[in-house]
Amino acid sequence: MIRFTSLLPVLGCFVLALLVGLGAGYLARERALDALLVSGEADARIRQALIESEVARYRLLPLALADDRDVIAAERGESDAAVAVLNGKLKELAQTTGASAIYVVNRDGRAIAASNWDKPYSFVGSNYSFRRYIREAQNSGAGRQFALGTVSRKPGLYLAQRTRGGGAVVVKLEFDWIEDQWRQAGGITFVTNPMGVIFVTSRSAWRFAATRELDAQARAQTQRDSGANAIHPRPWAQRRDGLLEVSGREGPFVRIDTPGGNEGWQLFLLLPTKGAVAGQARLVGMTAGGGALVVSLFVLWLLLRSRRRRARTLELESAVVARTAQLREEMEQRAQVESRAAQLREELRLANRLATLGQVSASVAHETAQPVSAIRNYAANAKVFLERGDSEQVAENLGAIDRLAERIGVVTAQLRGFARKKTVGGTQCLLAEVLEGAELLLRDRLDRIDAVFPDLCADLMVTGDKVRVEQILVNLLQNALDALGGHSDPRIVIEVEVDRPREQVAVVVRDNGPGIADEVAEKLFTPFATSREEGLGLGLVIAQDIAAEFGGSLRCLMARGALPTAQGQGGAAFELILRIAR
Repeated sequence: MIRFTSLLPVLGCFVLALLVGLGAGYLARERALDALLVSGEADARIRQALIESEVARYRLLPLALADDRDVIAAERGESDAAVAVLNGKLKELAQTTGASAIYVVNRDGRAIAASNWDKPYSFVGSNYSFRRYIREAQNSGAGRQFALGTVSRKPGLYLAQRTRGGGAVVVKLEFDWIEDQWRQAGGITFVTNPMGVIFVTSRSAWRFAATRELDAQARAQTQRDSGANAIHPRPWAQRRDGLLEVSGREGPFVRIDTPGGNEGWQLFLLLPTKGAVAGQARLVGMTAGGGALVVSLFVLWLLLRSRRRRARTLELESAVVARTAQLREEMEQRAQVESRAAQLREELRLANRLATLGQVSASVAHETAQPVSAIRNYAANAKVFLERGDSEQVAENLGAIDRLAERIGVVTAQLRGFARKKTVGGTQCLLAEVLEGAELLLRDRLDRIDAVFPDLCADLMVTGDKVRVEQILVNLLQNALDALGGHSDPRIVIEVEVDRPREQVAVVVRDNGPGIADEVAEKLFTPFATSREEGLGLGLVIAQDIAAEFGGSLRCLMARGALPTAQGQGGAAFELILRIAR
């Protein structure tokens, strides 16, 4: 059974939280109400500026029309055509300015022209001498009145100006769109006349309601002047705290007054306080009370926990000792695993270095095989020419042997750079010299087949080192020559297409051999992938890397099937893209 004394601290925490919540809620309500008043005053000034600017926009229109020649002509009754012209002008002005109606009355107060002359509810012919704004305009030059229309029964502001003939030009301004804007902005907005009667409002039911007590005479005068059926009582009730209760609306509301205008108009704004004030006060009170409850309970928990700490000290110390021993053992096991992992990583690095060394060695053997073979052929031919006494041909062969030997050294050095992924940037060479060098290197084998080399411009420069670009073409030609072995009519065609707009050159090597098997074509540019028993499968890989190094590319256009050539032959085709040097 729980003792009562053990619950007292908990009950004290709840009482403290309740007091803190009530105090914080009250302070938050006062601050939120002040903030709502400040923001509401700014909002009310904006709404007041909106209606004042709308009235000011139409104020000069009757003044300008009062001296219009068409108005003067219509008042004089010069002709029916003058009235027709004035009707058209008033209709056009009403459509352009957005005025509800514009009409002209003569000295007797009878409308002689109107913007709605062609409507069933036309003002033409109606007598408005009973209207106050007509009398004010005829007597003092200008008149103004808010009232219901005698025909449309729609409320609006009438602005009148006396004409030269003693009549008046009248513009009716309706506030429907302004009232819609107020409704969308929230709250309840209304404007009162000097008598305190509402005539423009976001709630149509409030129109012609008195915001203060009126005697019988003032009420009758206001009702007669506005054309309203009745002057309604004030549509809200005031509470003791100064807030307002509105029937049919969830409140309470705070009322914000604006200074009266030049015409005695005054705008009021009612804003609900439930969401902005009561909701915030409730939220702050609950938050503060909940925070106080949490803090007080936490402090109480700390006090209770401190009493139990001593009893658990020995138990925790023994657990720490056991856990320490277990962690020490785990650390030793992890150190052994990490040592073994480091040893395995070192063995993998060594295996990777050996594989790279083997690939480079195989590449050197593959790339120097053709120059060595050519050197042997030139040496054998030089021996024959020497026996014949043809010293000029011997000298030419020896020069070729010297150039090939130098090329072997350059290729070997460049292949070492390839192994290190070293980029040769900013180099240029003549494409014609590259083709000539490849032809020279493979001349012995190319002489045995039908090999077609293109005629190039001597000044066509491409980006790339001459020997390395030549190395790509030698690989492509060597592969084509190997594919043509045993062919009855071997043929190799080299095509060069210059694309100046794209600043690139395409070199295509085609042959009419048997093509490339599908299983080989799928991994054509993979190291050690080859269909020849004596092949190493590195030539195309190295060639593709060299092309990419100089900003170009190498791809297989067609592995098997007919080629798009005039002969319609089959075989394989490779395309080398090089950038034109600037």
